[in-house]
Order: sequence, then structure tokens, then C-alpha cells
Amino acid sequence: MPAPSPAVIDELKSVLGPKGWTQDADLIAPRVVEWRGAWEGNTPILLTPGSTEEVARAVAVCAREGVAITPQGGNTGLVGGQIPYGEVLISTSRMRAVRQVLPLEDVMVVEAGLTLKEAQDAAAGADRFFPLSLAAEGTATVGGVISTNAGGTAVLRYGVARDLVLGLEAVLPNGKIFHGLKRLRKDNTGYDLKHLLIGAEGTLGIVTAAALKLFPVMRSRATAVVGLETPAAALELLAAAKAETGGGVEAFELMNRQGIEICLSHIPDTRDPLDTPTPWAVLIELVSGEPGAAERGMERILEDAFERGLISDAAMAQNAAQAGQFWRLREEMSAAQKAAGGGWKHDVSLPLTALPEFVERAHAALNARFEGIRLVTFGHLGDGNLHYNVVPPVGADPKAFAARKDEGARIVHDIVGELAGSISAEHGLGRLKTEEALRYKDPVQVAAMRAVRAALDPQRIMNPSVLF
Repeated sequence: MPAPSPAVIDELKSVLGPKGWTQDADLIAPRVVEWRGAWEGNTPILLTPGSTEEVARAVAVCAREGVAITPQGGNTGLVGGQIPYGEVLISTSRMRAVRQVLPLEDVMVVEAGLTLKEAQDAAAGADRFFPLSLAAEGTATVGGVISTNAGGTAVLRYGVARDLVLGLEAVLPNGKIFHGLKRLRKDNTGYDLKHLLIGAEGTLGIVTAAALKLFPVMRSRATAVVGLETPAAALELLAAAKAETGGGVEAFELMNRQGIEICLSHIPDTRDPLDTPTPWAVLIELVSGEPGAAERGMERILEDAFERGLISDAAMAQNAAQAGQFWRLREEMSAAQKAAGGGWKHDVSLPLTALPEFVERAHAALNARFEGIRLVTFGHLGDGNLHYNVVPPVGADPKAFAARKDEGARIVHDIVGELAGSISAEHGLGRLKTEEALRYKDPVQVAAMRAVRAALDPQRIMNPSVLF
């Protein structure tokens, strides 16, 4: 793909105006590095359009000239799909408007550059709840999480990003605007383009705005951390919690002891909620529309779990601040690993009943192959998604350890494939494992995906190195 000529750069500057671009190296630098430092790219110019129409003008210029584009939201992605390598970088950071909040419809319409936290706050201001939540929500943007079909901590109750989007506005690779910003919950008039754009990682267009589902604010919430021996026991506890609450389980997060210990060692002001260390812990959050009902439900669940021998210890948050402390232990897992020496990241999903077998097999295979490794296993047990990470031995040479990353990934991914899982649950493929993914996908699906991309982006200018 040719680099943009000086004439193209000048035209892009002209169509966006002085607020819509920069070539300042200091401003560009943080935009071309993935937050862990795993990818560091470059771009001849950073475009910051302020409207959908400006995005369309910029993309039209690039399409006409065959110039490649990398779209970027909050730059919180973990697979490098947002990092340019010579492409024009288009950021939606200036597009942050809340266009509408409609409580009677349980819908809000927001622009792509709005952060998740800002979207949550906008919903709360109308006494509504927007449930998509993840550790990077203060930086991650609506457009970015839609383009990666992010999951987060509340998927068990509300679904992934795809389940929360009613309509989209986007700029396609030819510079045309897709006016799909509908607020309809039923519309069966042909193919639904928004579902192609969701999870496409910016390869089929740039999301500029979205109509998002809102929900009633729950009037009671209970949070607890429990200690148990195995993932199999955690699955039994999950089934019991769902049966007890009739759908009131909002989060069910699994953490192994090694991950907890690394977090306690490297993240200031964290503490273990449990008096007795156990091989595994689960953070449970229940919600209810009835005041006090979540707390009563949690007490019944914990009492029953103790009687059945499913758990050996438990701590129930007594207030919101303590609940926040419980969540911090879970949400700082990734940052803790970075402080502990980084490691190999795997974002996998499996059928729920296959999770215990996966953990047992993967632990055994990796420990047999790599002496002294530290396995950090945590994630959204309720929806089958594990962040299965391998941290280097204490004192290991980082370069030597990194050189064996592909060897470790093949072990993990082969087991995931044998158990009918996915090697990319919620982060997307990005630059990390595009070719690797081909080994585990149905060839018919791969061919169909390539055909769709060829139809919408025949020049392959949108995120050219991402996906198929």
C-alpha cells in the first residue's frame, strides 16, 4: 500500500481544517504505541475529525488515492489492531457528543469517541443503566468497543456489545456514510449491515455513532468474593446462583490464586478479601430491582454453598467502597502482570462445561514444557471467557521468554480448538493472531469473510493488516 504523497497529506489537512489533524511528534507518540508496549508503529499524520461528515471527506480522499487507514478509538486494545504502520491514523477522539437520551425508549444515541464511563454517566443522568463495563472504561471508547465487539464484566446478564447496539452510523471504505442509526428493536428488511461492522475491527468502515440499549437502574446490588478449590466447583456455584436469583447474576468472575498473589504484590492498596487462601476465587455480583433483595439472595446463596461444600471461605461487601475494593483486585490483574514481567496473553472462550478440562490440560501441558512459569487465569466464567496468561519465571530473561511465545500459544490454542472453543473471545484478532486463527475456523466461514471484505473494501485500505 503506497504511503500518502505530500499532495494527499495537504488535501487531508484542507478537508479537515486546522483542528482536524496534527503532525506533532509529541502528540502522535502515545497514539502509535500499544499500552503494554507490545506494538509500536508510525503514521505520517494523525487525523482528528470532529464530525461524521469530516470522517467521510477524509476517507473519500484516501479511497480515491488508494491510501491505507487505521481507525483508532481509545487505544486500549490488546492485540495491536489500532496501531498504524505507515497508514494514515484516524482518531474519533473529538467526536464525543451525547446526541439523545430517551428514557421512555431505553435508548441513547452517542458518538464514537465518547468513553464508556461517559456513556454510563449519561445513562445514569436519565436514571438508566448502560451495562457495558470493563477495566479500561475511562479510556475505551464506544466506537472501539463496538468495533471489537467487547464483552466486559456484565455479559452474563446483558450480552456483549453486539447485543447492546440498535443502530449504527458509519463511514464505509469508499467514503460513503451508512445512515443506519435506527432505534428499532425489530427490523427484518434484509441483511443487517450493522452486524457486519460490529466486531470487524475497523476493516469494513469507521463507526461514528451508535444507538445503544439502556436498562432500568437496579435498586439493590450485592458483591462477594468466595474461595473454592476448583473451576468445577465454581460452575456448580454459578448454576446455583442463577437458579436462586432467576437471572439476577450480573457478574461471575473467576481468579486463580497465582493471579491474586501477583496482583497483591504489584498493585498498591490491594488486599485479599479472604482470610484463608484457596486455589481459586470467584467474585459474584447480584442485582435486583427490589431494595434489599440482592443482599438477601447473596446470603442464601453463600449459606447453601457452605452447606454443600462448594466454598470454604467468603467475604460479602458491606458497602459500595468495599465492593470497589473487591473489584479492584479483579480489574488490576492485567496491570499487575505488566509489573511482574509481562507475559503471553490468551483471550479464549469455551463451552462452560469444558472449562475445567481446559484449565487442567493447559496447566499440565504448559508446566511440563516451561519450567518455573506463573499461570494467571482469570475472567468471565459466567460467559465462558478466560484470560489465560503465562507470566515469566522470576528473574527470567524477557527476550528469551518472549521468543517462546508462539510455542506456548500453540499449546493453548490447540486445546481450545479440540474443546470447540474460540482463541479470541472478546479482544479481536488485530495483528496478534490473524494467521493463527485460520487454523481453527471453518474454511467456508473464512471464504465468506474474505468475500464480504472484498465487496466492501476492494482496495483493502481499511486496517489492511487486520483480519483476513
